[in-house]
Amino acid sequence: MATDKQSKRRTIKKTETIREKQAKAGNKQPKKRQIKKAASKLSVPFSFVFGFAARILRPFRFVLRPFKTRPMKFTGRLLYKILGIGYFRNSWRELREVKWPSRSETIKLTIAVFVFATAISLVVAVLDYGLDKIFKQLLT
Repeated sequence: MATDKQSKRRTIKKTETIREKQAKAGNKQPKKRQIKKAASKLSVPFSFVFGFAARILRPFRFVLRPFKTRPMKFTGRLLYKILGIGYFRNSWRELREVKWPSRSETIKLTIAVFVFATAISLVVAVLDYGLDKIFKQLLT
């Protein structure tokens, strides 16, 4: 009977403190740059077309060596920020996540927009006409 009560007893798990989480996160290797990931994903569709050319040009990779130096990387990052490439990349990522409405939903929503626009325009027209009459009587 005593073993039954002991087995039913709850055990409380120790939660990690913020310092423990930071220490654990500090030991991890830094992640690869997202630009490299994006470039590798972008190159997949072109690998079929340019695969042969890449194999031919492989011995001439030394030409790209100056672009891997620190000043050129800085210049690349600066152009990346100035041209707003990150904005367009993030916009494209958001567009891929959008759930587009079906054709019937689109028609219903379009009709709703026209109905509300017509109703509001009628309200504004009536108010404009009424206020016009009131101010003309007050001023004349």
